[in-house]
Amino acid sequence: MARLFGTDGVRGVAGRDLTAELAMDLSVAAAHVLGDAGVFAATGSSGSGRKQRPVAVVGRDPRASGEFLEAAVVAGLASSGVDVLRLGVLPTPAVAHLTAALGADLGVMLSASHNAAPDNGIKFLARGGFKLSDAVEDEIERRLGEDWSRPVGAAVGRVRDAYGEADRYITHVLDTVAGRLDGLDIVVDCAHGAAHMVAPEALLRAGARVEAIGARPDGLNINNGYGSTHLDKLQQVVVSRGADLGIAYDGDADRCLAVDHTGAIVDGDQIMAILAADMHAAGTLAKDTVVATVMSNLGFKLAMREAGITVVETAVGDRYVLERMKSEGYNLGGEQSGHVIMLDHATTGDGLLTSLHLLSVVARSGSTLRDLASVMTALPQILINVKDVDRGKASAGELTSAVAEAEAELGETGRVLIRPSGTEPMIRVMVEAASEEQATKVAERLADVVRVACV
Repeated sequence: MARLFGTDGVRGVAGRDLTAELAMDLSVAAAHVLGDAGVFAATGSSGSGRKQRPVAVVGRDPRASGEFLEAAVVAGLASSGVDVLRLGVLPTPAVAHLTAALGADLGVMLSASHNAAPDNGIKFLARGGFKLSDAVEDEIERRLGEDWSRPVGAAVGRVRDAYGEADRYITHVLDTVAGRLDGLDIVVDCAHGAAHMVAPEALLRAGARVEAIGARPDGLNINNGYGSTHLDKLQQVVVSRGADLGIAYDGDADRCLAVDHTGAIVDGDQIMAILAADMHAAGTLAKDTVVATVMSNLGFKLAMREAGITVVETAVGDRYVLERMKSEGYNLGGEQSGHVIMLDHATTGDGLLTSLHLLSVVARSGSTLRDLASVMTALPQILINVKDVDRGKASAGELTSAVAEAEAELGETGRVLIRPSGTEPMIRVMVEAASEEQATKVAERLADVVRVACV
């Protein structure tokens, strides 16, 4: 059977793949696995002679299906003897922060990030707000549906609402930023998602003038034409308003992208470059290093080298970026898609936190976002997905030889990346070059080799 947990929790079409029954079973299994592993805090006295129970926090994005999935998750946890705090609609990084700030033993976020409304997902967070390891997720999956002794009476978990904790998260992200944003005119696109309340509020408190779009979720319109995967509306509003810039979050606000005053997109690589250069100048960039994935643009790496900053590469996925940061003591990393991790302040990618720090650089420098983004020049990047091939042959001799020949042709101003899909019979061919014409020519040539060598 295929593994139930993906790279970012359990996802699927809510009500079909991700059912209420599965959500409840996953929550019960998670409570048992973490409890048996000693992950829950040591039991103490509540002052009434009863033992304290483990505590979980549960948050969600505004999807309609989040309502029944939240009920199922809460029921599973409480029936397992876990007290539950319902946080309501909040970004994933807010749930991660509050898992740590409230001393919870477990965090649960219900979201399918940038996916359309019919999808949903369940993500578990360990004490401290970090994602669970693959080994723990595998154990949760293994113990689904097992027999267990059910608590009764006073031993069952209690449930209460904690919607006011959103303010604790807003205060936290604001406290990480130097200076205010007075005078900045910002358009913020909340994707009709989890940040629709906290992001405009935080930016207003920081002193910015704010126009919010994509901030009226109805349960079905999340990511529909708005947010970081649909930037055209943000571009239009920024230009028509004459705003200084725009910020776009995805459905659960764990990432952000930006738009400068001309409507040009500023992607995750450019945002990381701006933040890295600022932290490097301030002496706060740990080991003068930033962590990025193999998909980051070569222009980013060349710019960082020019600035005296080392780039450490990982596989694609923010969890691999985070693992490298934690293991080697780095404090800034992320992806081209806008997942940026600032480990001094957060345990996961945080779109609101990232945007506030980006805006702080703009405000403190007196420069436009367009000027700041020019710290790097993105090289043309062509990606071709070659389908219906044997992904296991991505290292075939004929293809390896063709890649070596292409790399010699491109030199230091180009790059080739061949990546087999993790789930489909497909091999991805990515080429960067000094010109789009050259990148396209080389990518198409390599794609033809894949079609022949990888059948």
